[in-house]
Amino acid sequence: MVEVLDKVDVVTVGVGWTGGIVASELAKAGYNVVGLERGRHQKQEDFLQTKDELRFDSRYDLLQNLSKETLTFRNNPDMTALPMREYGAFHLGTGLGGAGVHWSGVTWRFLPYDFEIRSQTIDRYGEEKIPEDMTLQDWGITYDELEPYYDKFEKTAGISGEENPFGGPRSNPYPTPPMKDTAALRLFRDTTEEMGYQPFMAPSANLSEQYTNPDGQTINQCQFCSFCSRYGCDFGAKSDPINTVIPTAEETGNYELRTSANVTEIIHEDGEVTGVRYVDLNTGREYEQPAETVALTSYVLNNVRLLLQSGLGQPYDPEEETGVIGKNYCYQVEFSGRAFFDKQYNMHMGAGALGMAIDDFNGDNFDHSDLDFLHGGWISLRQGGRTPISSNPVPSGTPGFGREFKEQSIYNFYRMLSVGTQGASLPNRYNYLDLDPTYTDEFGNPLLRMTFDFHEQDRNLATFLAERIENILEEMGGQDISVNKELGNFDVEPYQSTHNTGGVIIGDDPETSAVNSYLQMWDHDNLFVIGASAFAHNGGYNPTGTVGALAYRATEGMIEFLDNGGGQLVTAKNKSKLT
Repeated sequence: MVEVLDKVDVVTVGVGWTGGIVASELAKAGYNVVGLERGRHQKQEDFLQTKDELRFDSRYDLLQNLSKETLTFRNNPDMTALPMREYGAFHLGTGLGGAGVHWSGVTWRFLPYDFEIRSQTIDRYGEEKIPEDMTLQDWGITYDELEPYYDKFEKTAGISGEENPFGGPRSNPYPTPPMKDTAALRLFRDTTEEMGYQPFMAPSANLSEQYTNPDGQTINQCQFCSFCSRYGCDFGAKSDPINTVIPTAEETGNYELRTSANVTEIIHEDGEVTGVRYVDLNTGREYEQPAETVALTSYVLNNVRLLLQSGLGQPYDPEEETGVIGKNYCYQVEFSGRAFFDKQYNMHMGAGALGMAIDDFNGDNFDHSDLDFLHGGWISLRQGGRTPISSNPVPSGTPGFGREFKEQSIYNFYRMLSVGTQGASLPNRYNYLDLDPTYTDEFGNPLLRMTFDFHEQDRNLATFLAERIENILEEMGGQDISVNKELGNFDVEPYQSTHNTGGVIIGDDPETSAVNSYLQMWDHDNLFVIGASAFAHNGGYNPTGTVGALAYRATEGMIEFLDNGGGQLVTAKNKSKLT
């Protein structure tokens, strides 16, 4: 029997960066907020002296258990989707703080071009530049409108960085200075400068100095221990939800956190959401949590799945090109090249976001008139810290085991450098998310089905960026250079990034988008769907900075909604669509 609990002002489904931001801002405004997180409770102290590569990097301690819940995958609608049984392309976080605990800390702002990508592309190159099956659209919000929220997120997280010469205008500098450079980063910087590019230190949530944010939360200085990606930070030097926004919410006295609370349904009636239903994973008991407003703040894939599972919004149909839920799922074009050097570089030490970057080939920062693709990506040499189990770089032709392999591994551990890129992923009509008709999770609910493949746009972009990487490695003086210039079909193996986006996309038209610029559902005023699921495409950057900015804007809209007793939030862009 379902137990119905007392009604609250706001319930959030998932407590990572977005759930924490919503909780902290709404609780500070005096609203009662309940946060439901299906993973375990965890705090910074839980990671003390846990620099265990086997536990976190090989056995995925901070990731979702795929034996209980996974997704199914296929490249196109003619294929039968099968469950993803082991981790590869992306890593789905679990536990309090979500992927915000095990992330690397790279924190970009998207370019002004990204938010008006369709309009700006047509203005500069003509509509024929956009391929027929590329469902490219503007976001319904501009960079200038989002900039104050970027600034707020960066101040909350204490981001360390220096100004991107190609970036949009900033109202303030980064709150902390850029991280220290290294010999390897200086080699990349000097080489790219000589090549005529404009290198700069990448923005980082691994902080260059101790910092206290506007909410009074202190983040410590990075120690360059190299245990960032897939790990929780035992120094408290990587900004994450459990050392920033979650404690801020708890300190208000208006926030209640419930872990091991797995939401299975968003309850709604007559165009209004009334609450959520969830299962306590410790006891098996089922509860209904009524709320004035629901914020769906789980990971991208779960945001989409819960909407589809709850019958909210119209599912996307690629054949009819109708519906919006599941539309414009995007990933990323990510790969790297490597080279060996005579000089030793201390690559064992590092931090998840420590890197030197160039942005000369991102967005529309370069002329695409004679190119057969749109957008681009940032190129960098990153020093995330090289761990011994997963990193054994050896020159080509070396056996994969035995004495020679061991000797080459030891000799080259400090002599290999890698230059990589993250290229934009632009939407395609046949890349989308829906519910699988065959496979279910441990509760009997259908798994999410991912239909995704790389297309000509992605392959042409990949080849272009790979050639730039090869040129840089050659100019750096590298030997035995290896760069894969061919992008085959997408597969869920090997790992690329956890930069999944789309499915509940933002816009100024209910016909082509699921949420408005406050991430409020068009057809259910009191439901806000917050996260990278709102991205209408994926840019040439890591998504977290944009996720944080959109979350802060959404909380502003939620407060306005609650203060005014409801209604669709109106902006200059969507006003005509609502009248």
